Amino acid sequence: MGDLTLIKRNREAFKAAYERSYPDAGPGTVRTSAGVPFRFLVEMKPGDVVIFPSKPDRMVNIGVIEGDYAYLPDAPFDCPHRRAVKWLKHIPRADFSQAALNEIGSALTLFKVATNADEFLAALEGNAFESDDIDEVNAERVTEQVEESTEDFIIKRLKTSQTPYQFEHFIAHLLKCMGYHSRVTQASADGGVDIIAHRDELGFEPPIIKVQCKQILSTIGRPDVQKLFGAIEREEKGLFVTLGSFSADARTFEQTKPNLRLIDGSALIELIYEHYHQFEPRYQMLLPLKRSYIPGPIASGSD
Repeated sequence: MGDLTLIKRNREAFKAAYERSYPDAGPGTVRTSAGVPFRFLVEMKPGDVVIFPSKPDRMVNIGVIEGDYAYLPDAPFDCPHRRAVKWLKHIPRADFSQAALNEIGSALTLFKVATNADEFLAALEGNAFESDDIDEVNAERVTEQVEESTEDFIIKRLKTSQTPYQFEHFIAHLLKCMGYHSRVTQASADGGVDIIAHRDELGFEPPIIKVQCKQILSTIGRPDVQKLFGAIEREEKGLFVTLGSFSADARTFEQTKPNLRLIDGSALIELIYEHYHQFEPRYQMLLPLKRSYIPGPIASGSD
């Protein structure tokens, strides 16, 4: 965007300048990203407190702005926009509440700390700060956020990065990882059965499992489940897999049929977690997941 002092000091002018510099940016990106240089030039003042969380050493650095905006086009690291800062404190992340750490973990480059500002100001002044933060509650919240984001990622990838027929092959591969021999039926004439699975290699020994796959996020009703069940012979079993969910009537129907199982999106994710280490590379590339540790329930007990 060049020297920011050449842009009129109002948000609309900064949005227009950002659009000229990044013509492919969408309206949401323009609105969010143009606010960063505007705040850097216009809103930040000498004497304001600035917080920089450093990931490599897990420190929270706190200082004050000492100078006005400067544009240095030849500055290193491709960072020509400058404000001088006097760094005053370098405090370990562990000294702050989880709520405060969550707030400064924003994906935005530059933003105003609002909710937990008092905690950081107290740390700058060397004063003790009694936070209302409860570790157990925040640990549970962090865990829920990570789990929910990962589940959303998996479902979205399975929905948008495959055709319905490719999704059937993915489910067939998952069944193989679970110890079944499986084959996908012909796409044009499957009669509602997408996969045939069995335990023995040749498929002679019962039970035969007939699988229907629905790469949809909506709710599957009882009629669709009954249709699959109608294709099951006496000694066969039926499996219905979807990215979405099943209606209450469909679940009631399942409970009355011991040879029928319904796997919704949540249950599918659990099976993926359990057998992910057995996936072929192409499916691990489809769902690039990494094993990590996140906070778990804190056991309560007496001294």
